[in-house]
Amino acid sequence: MDPQRLVLVRTKGPDGVGSGYLVGPQLVLTALHVVLPEGRWAERVETRVGHPHFGDLVQRRAQVCWPDTRHGIPPEDALDVALLWLDVPVLTSGGPVRWGRPGGAARIPFKGAGFPAFAADDVSTVQVEDLHGELSVVSTPGWVLDCPVWPAPGRMRERPWAGASGSAVFCRGRLVGVAVEDNRTMDWRRLHAAPIQEALSLPGFAHLIAKHGHLGTTSLLEKVTAETGPPASGRDVVVWPVEVGPVPTLASAFQPRRILRDRIDTARSGGESFVLTQVLSGGGGVGKTQLAAACATDALKQGVDLVVWASATEAQQVITQYAQAAADIQLPTATGQDPESDARALLKWLATTSRRWLVVLDDVNHPTALNGWWPVSRTGTGGVLATTRLDDARFTGGGRTRVYIDVYSPDEADAYLRERMRGHDMGHLLDKRASALAEALGHLPLALGLAAAHMINEELSCTAYLRLFTDRGTRLEEALPETADSEGYGRQITVALLLSLDAAQAADSTGLALPILRLSALLDPAGHPHALWTSPPLLDYLATHHTPPRTEKDAPHTPHLTGDQAHAVLRLLHRYGLITCDTGAEPRAVRIHALTARAIREITPGSDLPRLADRAAEALLDAWPEIDQSHPGLATTLRANTEALADHAHDHLWRPEGHRVLYRAGTSLLAAGLVSTATTYWQNMAHNAERLLGDDHPDTLTTRGNLAASYQQAGRTREAIDLLEQVAADCERVLGDAPLYALTACGNLADLYQQAGRNVEAIDLLEQVVLGFEGLLGNDHPNTLTARANLAKSYVRAGRTRRGIEIEEQVVASFERVLGDDHPSTLTARANLAASYQQAGRNVEAIDLLERVLAIFDRVLGSSHPDALATRANLAFSYERAGRTREAIEIMERVVADCERVLGDDHPKTLTARFNLAFSFGRAGRIGETIGLLEQVLADRERVLGHEHPDTLTTRRILTAAPQRMKRKDEPPEAR
Repeated sequence: MDPQRLVLVRTKGPDGVGSGYLVGPQLVLTALHVVLPEGRWAERVETRVGHPHFGDLVQRRAQVCWPDTRHGIPPEDALDVALLWLDVPVLTSGGPVRWGRPGGAARIPFKGAGFPAFAADDVSTVQVEDLHGELSVVSTPGWVLDCPVWPAPGRMRERPWAGASGSAVFCRGRLVGVAVEDNRTMDWRRLHAAPIQEALSLPGFAHLIAKHGHLGTTSLLEKVTAETGPPASGRDVVVWPVEVGPVPTLASAFQPRRILRDRIDTARSGGESFVLTQVLSGGGGVGKTQLAAACATDALKQGVDLVVWASATEAQQVITQYAQAAADIQLPTATGQDPESDARALLKWLATTSRRWLVVLDDVNHPTALNGWWPVSRTGTGGVLATTRLDDARFTGGGRTRVYIDVYSPDEADAYLRERMRGHDMGHLLDKRASALAEALGHLPLALGLAAAHMINEELSCTAYLRLFTDRGTRLEEALPETADSEGYGRQITVALLLSLDAAQAADSTGLALPILRLSALLDPAGHPHALWTSPPLLDYLATHHTPPRTEKDAPHTPHLTGDQAHAVLRLLHRYGLITCDTGAEPRAVRIHALTARAIREITPGSDLPRLADRAAEALLDAWPEIDQSHPGLATTLRANTEALADHAHDHLWRPEGHRVLYRAGTSLLAAGLVSTATTYWQNMAHNAERLLGDDHPDTLTTRGNLAASYQQAGRTREAIDLLEQVAADCERVLGDAPLYALTACGNLADLYQQAGRNVEAIDLLEQVVLGFEGLLGNDHPNTLTARANLAKSYVRAGRTRRGIEIEEQVVASFERVLGDDHPSTLTARANLAASYQQAGRNVEAIDLLERVLAIFDRVLGSSHPDALATRANLAFSYERAGRTREAIEIMERVVADCERVLGDDHPKTLTARFNLAFSFGRAGRIGETIGLLEQVLADRERVLGHEHPDTLTTRRILTAAPQRMKRKDEPPEAR
């Protein structure tokens, strides 16, 4: 009897309450008179399923499905049994209900239960909970239940069995009857049970039970007696249940993992089809064996007759355990002379027996080796659980289904640590770093178990242990020592994590498995793009660094490695549970558990690390899109992988100079508008460059220049200028023979001068930069043209509009001739020229040029490119000045939406777009919307950029005078 299957049945009326038992996910067995109050079918039936000590109670609506209500009211002498159909299934653990027919002459102990009275305090008529006693087989009519009376209070003393109607009655684990009240002849003094054998003989009842009962339910009746003497053969009688194994003991603080258990139980039935075997598949240390042990332990508690636990790394182990089981249950054909013959006798018995059984095959390494040794059940009374690290299609089909087992959830990991520590009176070791510790261990159950034991042994707090674990000098076997294996896991942590590596290498004819693992171990465990494995840097490395094949015949046939070959090995490693390769999860298609990656890094020779790190960095660079904003998810993933690689490669990415991928990741942060993160990143880059390359190395100077750019974007203009002035001076001092560095630094410094309103200094510096580039690179070099364009913008800002426009027109013509009409630099130059036309009041020319530029931007770079967004915003401003306010607002609303989608809600350019839209609303007289949007922009800028950022200060100042300021039609928008 399973308390989770108890049911409270309620209908309208003061006496409309009884008990029931869940015999299928949607099928409840109860007494007929409970749903036939006062001789009429109940109009409404409600149920409550479960037991408060075993989980939450579940409420469901129900209707009578047997007897058939369409045939009217049953006769008065009808069997007092009914079946209810729930509107929504209720999933519970455990196997099918087994039916019994009491026999023999001796009285048989019985057990039954009504719905718990204390769980139904809103139903005053529920009194009965526990039923127990001895059943007299010769009693009539039905079975008389000789048991104590529940002490009913008050007026209910006249009804001592109130609520017992419909209770399931069990003898030796078999359901033998349904409790009913016999008020005609016993005057409430005795309780009767309607025999289930009579219900099974009536039309329709057995069919419903077999079709809709819990998985494996049949209509077979088993004879139940109280006899205990030896059989005629002289053998000792088998004492059921029988456990062969034994089943492993559950670990301390074992987590029930209810979501996974529900998936395992659900996998036992796929709709109408019967699934015999569930294969628990997952990587090392995720707790597959413990879950299987919990299922087996629960099965024994729930009355399963036979549980066989077999280690399945080799077929012979399974055969030996099957033979032992055959002997323990005394199969007549099991002689003990031939283990294989005895094992086959067990399989034959399992296939036909009506007894309930469970076979667990733990740690299956070679599924084909078990062909012919998978148990089957033609009666549907048995099941198989298998555990494996393999993710192999051979585990599906043939009545088998796979259930993927992953690491603990954060809540499960936290609960485990708390229960484990408090169970040893070590709760004081738990501190605010407990969650961080679980995350560092990747929520891996095995690692958490070893770590907790080590913390208890050494009395280390979570903070102290985390410091030990993350120390670069600590190896896994020191942080998770084998001496802490108090639960009998039986393997050192590195061995447990990499147990499948030898098998994977044996199945790999290319010799690529280990090099691919070593490269993956240097990247972000959360995943990297599958495209890395089609990039020339990785394919070239793998082609020259694969491990030697086991035999000459295993050597690869193709001299050049292809992406398809690399993918095949990735899938091989996936099947052996060492990585996850799922192209549907791009851009994080290839993942590896953090501890598996650490174990791989610890067995990688130090001499291999520089080359591995360089190739991984080149692959990341090869996969990086030219424009981040078009691929924000990919850019985020590549930044995370660059960070992981830089951490694992130590300083190898700085020898002989800083690797380009480090700079690409930093510029990506700036492009994404992650101002604070970018500033921290470039500060660390500058520190590493100074430490490893020296203060005067070109890479150090470049890094400082990028740090200045992050200061500029963060609104820290003064710091940016001070730093760039020092960089420019150092470039002139150190790089006299390479003035390109100095010219670039001076150009960036001039841009900062413009931002700070120091136009005279900006113009003086840019004039020098232009002359320098002309002398160094020539008049038509793109760098020269860009510098000349920046000088023209400075002229326009300083009021020298005509001269500025003349230069910009020359720059546009030069870019068209040198780079072509559609080159991004050409388009940018045209957009700048259009802005100058606006400044000069040549609005018609500005609109014409902006429309042509925008059309090309949309065609060449896409409508979401940042330059396309800026051009569209400038076009909206030109429309406003031309009196086309409605069109301008429509365009700016699109710009805001595109910025939010492409750059994110908090990107500085998104905030600028909202600011400009507010101005558009104001010029249209929509003052309320203007003020509301400006207030939102101010709050966002204060949160993202800080209260003292220039843009924040400008927004606050304008918001104060918004009603008056918005009426001014010539107010320019913010810089686009």
